[in-house]
Amino acid sequence: MMEQIAFYSMAGLAVVSALAVVTLRNTVHCALFLGLSLAGVAGIFGVLGADFLFASQILIYVGGIAVLMIFAVMLMGRASDLTLRQVNQEWLAALLVCAITAAGLLRGAKAYLGSVAAGAPAPSTKPLGRLMLGDYVLPFELISLVLTAALLGAIFFTRKETLPSGGGK
Repeated sequence: MMEQIAFYSMAGLAVVSALAVVTLRNTVHCALFLGLSLAGVAGIFGVLGADFLFASQILIYVGGIAVLMIFAVMLMGRASDLTLRQVNQEWLAALLVCAITAAGLLRGAKAYLGSVAAGAPAPSTKPLGRLMLGDYVLPFELISLVLTAALLGAIFFTRKETLPSGGGK
């Protein structure tokens, strides 16, 4: 019973703050509510026993929103630049898609919570760590090399070349 209360309260927090993101006009307020929405999603992961996803959500996404807020405040010089129009002409179609998605998510959540046995779910971080540093260590390290090469390639291709100064025509 407590798991269901926690799940629905975290889901409500995520949905209400996500609605605030798309309806508010102030950029800083939108960024704050986006961080709160992602924290609500992390809470859902925590309630469902996905502790690795919970920690990843907090570290990557909520931390990324903090960086986004810093950039928004730094790049927007005047207070009038922080207020933007949030609604366009396709809001009715977007509302329909959101309603269909929410209905599907609620149906799946009810089916999952109905099948969950009473008691706390077992943590999943230790077996995941054993897999990533045991059986899958080679693919894990190869992916890190590929991502590093992609990062270096992006830096190389976006860098502007400067002409040498002096001694020319």
